[in-house]
Amino acid sequence: MGLFRNIQGQDVALSILRRALRENRLASAYLFEGPSGVGKEQAAIALARTVISGGDPNIADRIDRGMHPDLRIFRPREEGARNLLVETFREEILPIVQFAPFEAKKAFVIFPDADISFPENHPESANAFLKTLEEPPPSVHFILLASRPDRLLDTTRSRCQRVRFAPLEVAVLDEILRRENITDEAVRGASIALSGGRADRALELARGSRVEDLFELALAIDRATSERKPGTRLERAEELRSSGDLQLALEALAIFYRDLVQLGAGREAALAFAHKEDELRARARGLSIAKAAESEGRVRRALADLERGANAQIVTEALLFELARIR
Repeated sequence: MGLFRNIQGQDVALSILRRALRENRLASAYLFEGPSGVGKEQAAIALARTVISGGDPNIADRIDRGMHPDLRIFRPREEGARNLLVETFREEILPIVQFAPFEAKKAFVIFPDADISFPENHPESANAFLKTLEEPPPSVHFILLASRPDRLLDTTRSRCQRVRFAPLEVAVLDEILRRENITDEAVRGASIALSGGRADRALELARGSRVEDLFELALAIDRATSERKPGTRLERAEELRSSGDLQLALEALAIFYRDLVQLGAGREAALAFAHKEDELRARARGLSIAKAAESEGRVRRALADLERGANAQIVTEALLFELARIR
């Protein structure tokens, strides 16, 4: 079936959806979970397009142009915590849900970043939405997309059929970057290593100077941990927090130390920052494999702390002093 032909690397998830279509057993609510940039939203729209259009290319074209009333996409707010307000749900979304479908036999309502729109720490709109999921209109299908499904209410998750979208494999990401005319192999390799399996992040990194900037930041942080200047460590911790994407900057730092381990083990072909091999070799001469591995582990613990909601200032400052201790 060609409806998912532009989505790569998601054979398991797409086979679940194809079988549901084939057997005419679509769930009233789906939760597509997995990283952003791996095809969740594309799959949701393709599923809706297939059902609503019934194979009519004119209807499919209206859907692609966002002009069909039976496919509605509600994204998080632009301001504040970005969660959808309960008033917004009741006044703007619920009336559509109650009266849909308007033209087709079925309607679809898609919530990209549902874990941001309906987080459990803002329960008013989440509970209002839950009531709709508990008694869904018979001709309306909901598709929630979430990179952090654990931030949704347990009861919301239990009302949805969960479909897991995996991080994209290296070969798939490399093909995507090649197709987008990213010809520099070293840039592709570093961008993929830093992408976390996400095509959107890999493309963003490969198209600008972000890879270079992240490597230079990692190098500066490592230098600061080797100096006996606590003030410099605090400055670098602030630089980390001001980098625009703290988690990405920390991931780059972890990969920097992993590359030092690879060099020490004689695995040059496995380097993420292969185009920086000379600078990596210079640093590897002053840091043992064991200490480089311990440093990577400490950075990854910092990432895990941030995922659990720890204070960014405390995490980054503690990290810099811990890395200095390892020296």
